[in-house]
Amino acid sequence: MAAEIAAVSDPRSMPGEGEHKLNADMARRARAEALLQDDLLQEAFARLEERYIEEWRVSQFRDTDARERLWQAVNILRKVRDHFAKIVRDGKLAQREIDQLAEKRKRFGIV
Repeated sequence: MAAEIAAVSDPRSMPGEGEHKLNADMARRARAEALLQDDLLQEAFARLEERYIEEWRVSQFRDTDARERLWQAVNILRKVRDHFAKIVRDGKLAQREIDQLAEKRKRFGIV
């Protein structure tokens, strides 16, 4: 029973749905790669990180609230970059799955 529920809840188990998600993942990959390669965005990330770290360095030792917010800001920037990198990895996996599906279709004469 649990396997049947899992199969129904998995969008890849429904005809066409899995491919649609894979294609969407590939499109997201292209957008994420473009953002990661965008010089202006990368400059913004770098400058903001440098600024936050410098503000943290010159902040008062006892100003823990400000130091904490600056630390969080640096980590959020890194998480955004990591998120884009994950989208790229997911898109690469989606491409492999689509390639495998195409190969199976070709092998079995389903074009």
